[in-house]
Amino acid sequence: MKLNEISDNPGARKARTRVGRGIGSGLGKTSGRGQKGQKSRSGVAIKGFEGGQMPLHMRLPKRGFNQPNRLTYAVVNIGTLQAAVDAGRIAAGSSVDAAALRDAGILTHARDGVRLLGRGALTAKLDLVVAGASAAARAAVEKAGGTVTETHAKLVPPAGA
Repeated sequence: MKLNEISDNPGARKARTRVGRGIGSGLGKTSGRGQKGQKSRSGVAIKGFEGGQMPLHMRLPKRGFNQPNRLTYAVVNIGTLQAAVDAGRIAAGSSVDAAALRDAGILTHARDGVRLLGRGALTAKLDLVVAGASAAARAAVEKAGGTVTETHAKLVPPAGA
């Protein structure tokens, strides 16, 4: 086989549809866009526009409130911690905080703190330092012989807020 003999599998590369190339192609003249109007031209951005009528998303009543400075937590389940211990990324019996979770590859960003949740099972003894923990997660860690220390980062608003 030579370099000039190499070719792709038949049908692997589909040629793009060439429009506006005569009446016999079936996509000549208006190129399948129909007749006149805004949508037959380039640069159309209609999306929620309803022809001047008040759009639906503006007719519906507003509801709820989004707190602008609320804290967001990185969520870690106890099953994920056990998997990391089994893989050798976290040492059993060690103290685990956000930095240790980042080093173990469980978290990429600690955000405003780590929240521990109870999905999965934990058998390794770990001393956890987290911003918050659910009751089920706390019970599972204490049953395995570990401790949970909450830093209560949720009581402190983020900087600049």
